[in-house]
Amino acid sequence: MIGITEDRERAIRAVVRQAIVSFADGFASKRIAEADHVDGVINRKIHNVFIASLSADIQYYSALSRSLDSSLGNMLERMAINIASMGYEVTQQVDGVIYQGQTDYIAELLERYQNTRGDNHIAPHISDYQGMGSRQSGAQHHKPHKSDYHLIDRATGMHYLIELKIGGDLDTKKARSEKEALLEQYCILANSLGSEDAIKIFFATAYNKYGEGQPWKQHQVCQFFADDELLISRDFWNLICKSDNGYDIVLGEYRANAHVITEALARIKQVYMSE
Repeated sequence: MIGITEDRERAIRAVVRQAIVSFADGFASKRIAEADHVDGVINRKIHNVFIASLSADIQYYSALSRSLDSSLGNMLERMAINIASMGYEVTQQVDGVIYQGQTDYIAELLERYQNTRGDNHIAPHISDYQGMGSRQSGAQHHKPHKSDYHLIDRATGMHYLIELKIGGDLDTKKARSEKEALLEQYCILANSLGSEDAIKIFFATAYNKYGEGQPWKQHQVCQFFADDELLISRDFWNLICKSDNGYDIVLGEYRANAHVITEALARIKQVYMSE
C-alpha cells in the first residue's frame, strides 16, 4: 500500500462523517418512536427484573447498550463497504463451480485444525490450501457463495475475500464455519480465474478488543486462521482505504464527529428517563 491523495482522504472523511450523521439520526428516531410500544427494542430488553433491581440508570443503559452495539456494528460494516468502493470493485458474492475433491480436502483440513489432540493435528498456515485449485476431481457443484467482502483491485488484479466480525468474537463452531466459507470461496474463485496467484483470504475485525497494536489471541480464531490471514483493526482499515494511514484517517474523523452520536443518545435518554 502507498500514501493517499488529498482528494481520496477528503472523500473517505466525508463517508465517515455522513455515516455517523445518518446513523445518529436513524438510531435516535427509531428508538424514540418506539418509546410507547411494549415491543420496542429497548422496552423488550428493559424488563429484566434482576437488572431492574439495581437502579433505573443501570436498567436503561443495559437495555440501550445491546441495541447500540448491534446497530453501530451494522453501520461500520456499511461504511467500510462505501470506503472500499473508492479503490476496489466490491461485490458480496462469489459464484461458480467447486469440485468434490476440493470440498473433501477442505473438510479434512478443518478437521485437522480442530482435532487438537489427534496425531494429524496441524496449526493453520496459508500453504495448507495453496494448490487446492488443482484438486478438480469428482463431481462439480455450481455454488453461489455469499461473502462479506470480495474486493477486486483492478490495478493489481488481486482478489481479497474477507469475512468481517466487528469485534472478532467467535465460538469454535463459528470459527470453523467461517474458515470453511472462505476456503470454498477461494476454490470457486480459483476455478473461475484459472489461477490461485491473485487470491487472498482474511478474517477481519474493525477494532482490536485486546487493545490497538496488541497481538490477537482469541483461541477459536487462531485455531483456524494463520497470522497472515488476520486483518485486525488497523490492518483492516488500511486495506479498505488502500493506504497505510487508512486507520488513522477513519478513526480521526470518527472521533471528530462522535459527538453527533452522543447528542442523539442524550435525546433518547430524555424520552425514556424523563421522570
